[in-house]
Amino acid sequence: MNSSDLVIYVWEGQADIAERVERCMLNMDVEVIRADGLNLPPASAATSNSIAVVSVSVLEGARFTRQNIEGTFGGMPVLWVSANARGNTAGSYAAEYSHVLPFDFTGAELRAMLVRILRRLQSTQRQVQRSDDIIAIAECMQRLLHDVDTFADCEHSVLIVGETGTGKERIAERLHERNTHYGQGPFVVVNCGAIPDGLFESLFFGHAKGSFTGAVTAHKGYFEQANGGTLFLDEIADLPLYQQVKLLRVLEERTITRLGSATPVRTDFRLVAATNKPLREQVHAGKFRADLFFRLAVIELQIPSLEERGEADKLAIFTSILHKVVGDELMATLGEPPFFIADAVAQMYFPGNVRELRNLTERIGVAARQTQDWMAGGATERIVRQAQTMSTLTFPADAASSSEPVLADRSNWDMDERNRIIVALGDNAWKRQNTAQQLGISRKVLWEKMRKYQISNGEPEVPMASSATSDAADLDE
Repeated sequence: MNSSDLVIYVWEGQADIAERVERCMLNMDVEVIRADGLNLPPASAATSNSIAVVSVSVLEGARFTRQNIEGTFGGMPVLWVSANARGNTAGSYAAEYSHVLPFDFTGAELRAMLVRILRRLQSTQRQVQRSDDIIAIAECMQRLLHDVDTFADCEHSVLIVGETGTGKERIAERLHERNTHYGQGPFVVVNCGAIPDGLFESLFFGHAKGSFTGAVTAHKGYFEQANGGTLFLDEIADLPLYQQVKLLRVLEERTITRLGSATPVRTDFRLVAATNKPLREQVHAGKFRADLFFRLAVIELQIPSLEERGEADKLAIFTSILHKVVGDELMATLGEPPFFIADAVAQMYFPGNVRELRNLTERIGVAARQTQDWMAGGATERIVRQAQTMSTLTFPADAASSSEPVLADRSNWDMDERNRIIVALGDNAWKRQNTAQQLGISRKVLWEKMRKYQISNGEPEVPMASSATSDAADLDE
């Protein structure tokens, strides 16, 4: 037990337990404080390593909810010491709390209980710290996190839908972390798009020793590995139909049988699946089983794209990642990045969502760290300028490897619409959000039109011309 800085507050009431707790903690780095009459306000004594040991006689038969109990004892987790004899503790303590010792507890029993409580405390703190790193300024993202927290503490399957790079695995982790039952178990991640043909059964169901050549030991499959925890199936739409049938059967029966074995094994895990494809359309097209879809989508969560989240979220993500890459000490020397860089990143279009924004921010951060300046015309500005240009160019799929951008075919351009967009952008100082509102379209639609018409920042309006003139202009180019 890592007892460093552990403080045990003892409310013994009519019992005589404080001295016994002190003896049990002898020669350990633990401070034991008699807390009767301390009048602690809620959470005043609670730290990462503080625990209340309370005799049930303190409550004098009163019953409290868990929230009231934690508030009464300084916001700390409570370890109850029963006033009754061993094995006869029913009704002696609040049913909402499970940490109970008999009155004649031994030192080993006390230490084992403290270890369990400390592990839960530290695990909860790690979960909160990890979960709180999800930036959610936009209302759509706040609604998503509210839904995640609402449905986290249940056993039903969850389907997460979102574009690539939006953070589907991070949302799955949050669902796992905030589940009081499955959150204590493993979080097993499986990329369904990377399952080799012929190995589905071995990877998911496991195999017994000697079940095939090379099976020198028994192997637990993903279903068994996730037992007691969460199984996260990413890119679920990439599973072939014949594999979908086998997955559905496990979800219905909750039993698996390893290859080469005749003994069924019970499994208990929560399933979270994710995809960037429209599964309902896949079902209608016969590419995904309808019965599996309904089994997966008991709860369905839609992750907004970075463009839907808006500039505030982009800027907050950019700032957070930049501080991690550059480091607080160098950031203090450099100061905040100049307005041009931060504003440009906030307004830029990121088809790759948070993943693409993270990549760009890391490039900017590395350049700033190596050159130790934000100078105009320097490396950081060149990176941003290049990224701005790339975000407004059209790259056909077959030209992805080309070093030169391929211009889109202008024959299908609506020049009136293109000019209206340029004029509106100029009227709004090239602020995308304001321009989209003026045009009565979403930011995403505006970005798509800017990409289609290859509109760059500050581009002047192009006068209308006849087809012959346009053809000639194209030849001149």
